[in-house]
Order: sequence, then structure tokens, then C-alpha cells
Amino acid sequence: MSQEIELKLALGQEGPEALRRHPRLRGLTPQTTHLGNTYFDTPEGDLARGQMALRLRRKGDRLLQTLKTPGQGGGGLSRRGEWEWEVDGPGLDLDGLAALPPMAALGDTLLAGLVPTFTTDFWRETWPLRLDGTRIELALDLGEIRAGRQAVAIRELELELEAGEPARLVDLAATLAETVPLRPSDTSKAARGVALLAGTWKLPKGGSHCAWMHRATVALDALADTGDDDWRRVARNAFERLIAPGDDDKADDDNHGDARWLAEALSHEAWLTAEFGCRALRLARHLPGAVALA
Repeated sequence: MSQEIELKLALGQEGPEALRRHPRLRGLTPQTTHLGNTYFDTPEGDLARGQMALRLRRKGDRLLQTLKTPGQGGGGLSRRGEWEWEVDGPGLDLDGLAALPPMAALGDTLLAGLVPTFTTDFWRETWPLRLDGTRIELALDLGEIRAGRQAVAIRELELELEAGEPARLVDLAATLAETVPLRPSDTSKAARGVALLAGTWKLPKGGSHCAWMHRATVALDALADTGDDDWRRVARNAFERLIAPGDDDKADDDNHGDARWLAEALSHEAWLTAEFGCRALRLARHLPGAVALA
């Protein structure tokens, strides 16, 4: 098992072109790869209920099978267990899957009931970057998630840690956010596919400051995929919960100021700006704790 550490960012309509023009990427030619993915679960959604994701990925002439376990994090940053290996296909390697601890605990009956549920199809542009000795893969994904006749767009940026300090992911995101309209995203492609398949989103509860930030972030993910403006109100309310009577601590005052600004920005239709991303990333970075991620 490896541990995947990444920062996920959703982009606005102008985001991809703004990203390609960013000074940090100037003079660098990305590698472009087409990735076709089929996700599997039982008809009852046992893996989704356990916040696991199982996929087959076609990458050139290779077929890769991947299992991801529940994540921890928030504000776009996540850590997940991941197993990935090449398979012959065309279907799942059930024997290899059964040998993995998370699947072995679920039993043979579940394995036998796995069926395709939804797909993702996208082009990935990748840039290898170094930041203060830390190696990061910057990946721009453009395509769509499909479940039956329903589809939603993929327009996101993933900063994956290859070696070094996780904090450098947020540093890089903050640099990009100065000119690229983006925002933290806490919802994986797999979880978005589950929501599309079900026709409904499950909103996490608030509670701690980190949990309210997570609720706001997931609500904005739901807004992007559904177009239902009620989710913008939900996100605004969550940010407002972070505006509490403070003490004299300057960091808390800054957090309250960013939360207040973000809540107010969501009262406007054109809310996703470079400043929104900068403030959301800064707020997420300063809030302590982590939450469970789908």
C-alpha cells in the first residue's frame, strides 16, 4: 500500500487557460495523457458506503486496477491509502483484490457482486515541479464523469506529493491562486460519480471549524455539478458559522475576516475569483484538525 497525499482544486471556466499562462509553468511543456476509467461497486453501494473506490484505468496500452480507502483532510488536502497494480483485463483481478486487507474483511460475497457503476473520461496534462526540495506532480484534468445518461464536467487541478513536505502543496496552490480562479475541492471523482449515479448529494455535518470548512467546500462541489443555487446558500451559511465572537488572537481575527469575506462573496453570482481562492486556501490552512473525506 502507498499513501496518496494530494491537494485538489476546482477551476472556474477560465481556469485552465489561466493556469497554462501562469509564470510558474512558463516555458514548461506538459505531458498529455488520455485516461479512461470504470468504477465498480455492488448494486447496494457497499464500497461507497465504506468510502472506498475501486476502478479500472486504461492508460495507453496498460490497464491499471486501483483501490482507494477513506481519506482524511479538508480544504482540498487529503491523505488516502492506495493500492494500484497492472492487470490483464478485461475485467477485475478479483484474486488480487481479495488479498488486500480492506477487501478481505468484506468477504467473497461482496467481491462476487461487483459491477460497473459509472465512468470518468478525461485528458490529463502533467507538469513535474520542485518547490524548496519537494517534488510535486501538477495535473490538470479536463473531461467528464458519466453515469447512465447523466454527465458532469471534470475541470480540476491535482497537486500530488511525490516527495517532501505536504505544506509545499498549499504553498504552490496559493501561488497559482494569485492569478488562476480556483477553489479547494474535498470531493473525489469517485464520490462525484456516486452522487451523479444516486441523483443526490450527501452534505457533511458541521461542528468543528474544520468541519464547517469541509461542509462549505462540499456544498460548492455540489453546486458545480448540479447547478442548484441552493448549494451556494448552504456554503455561505457554513462560512458564516466560522464567524464567531473572537478573542484577541490575531490569527483568529484573520480567520474570521476571511470567512466573512468568503460568505459575502457567495452573495454574488460571479463569486469564483482569484481572491476567493486565495482566501479559501488561507482559511483552510489555518483551521486546525481534519475530517473524513468521501
